[in-house]
Amino acid sequence: MSSQTEKAERFRALHAAPETFVIANAWDAGSARMLAALGFKALATSSGACAGVLGRRDGMVTRDEALAHCKLIVDATDLPVSADLEKGFGDAPAAAAEAIRLAAGVGLVGASIEDATGDPQRPLYDAAAAEARIAASVAAARNLPFPFTLTARTENYLRGNPDLDDTIRRLRAFEAAGADVLMAPGLPDLEAVRAVCGALTHPVNFMAGIKGKSFTVAALSEAGVKRVSLATSLYRAAMTGLLDAAREVARQGTFTYLDQALPTPDLNAFMQG
Repeated sequence: MSSQTEKAERFRALHAAPETFVIANAWDAGSARMLAALGFKALATSSGACAGVLGRRDGMVTRDEALAHCKLIVDATDLPVSADLEKGFGDAPAAAAEAIRLAAGVGLVGASIEDATGDPQRPLYDAAAAEARIAASVAAARNLPFPFTLTARTENYLRGNPDLDDTIRRLRAFEAAGADVLMAPGLPDLEAVRAVCGALTHPVNFMAGIKGKSFTVAALSEAGVKRVSLATSLYRAAMTGLLDAAREVARQGTFTYLDQALPTPDLNAFMQG
């Protein structure tokens, strides 16, 4: 198995390479193994998928639970893994910084910190507070003994503030604070993607997974995107298959879903002995 430093360096190299790459979001050790076998070069976690695995809604998972979930995915393969750490499990910059330190402790080589508060009455941190939280996270990352990749994300388009100018201002501030990768989930079209990528010098992550607001890797690459993440979309696709099959059994008493199901020996081939 590769060391954490080796994984971190491979992850950095993906961002420095000329081509766009997809970072696939796993939700457990088994899905991580399958994605690795399919040739993905890096994995990410998803806060929404993590919550779903625990039978909860997104945002309802504790820091310790999230990190334990991350460790299962880290330990499942030899791929670098970056975590969705939401806001860092606390409002203070020090809380976000501590989340980064703890993330490194479970083997992660990257993570994202966002500017969503989790409070419906005040869904986004003001610009100064958001920047301070990223700056603290960057400082924690730089104090690690390997090159941890810090992604800073603004939730404007997901939290009721679809303002492209403000989105770019926030991302520029995060970039100036030292973030390695910038991210704005929910961008509505390729024109907005081009505007964001053109306004920044560091790599941009595009989040695929929203119906009508997801574009091909080729189109995203042309727009300037370096990394494409999949959010909860693979997990939701898997859960869609579960619902469709279970509904057939419950409502019709038939089992035609078995015709499309992965045979047990093929599934076992992805797993550790």
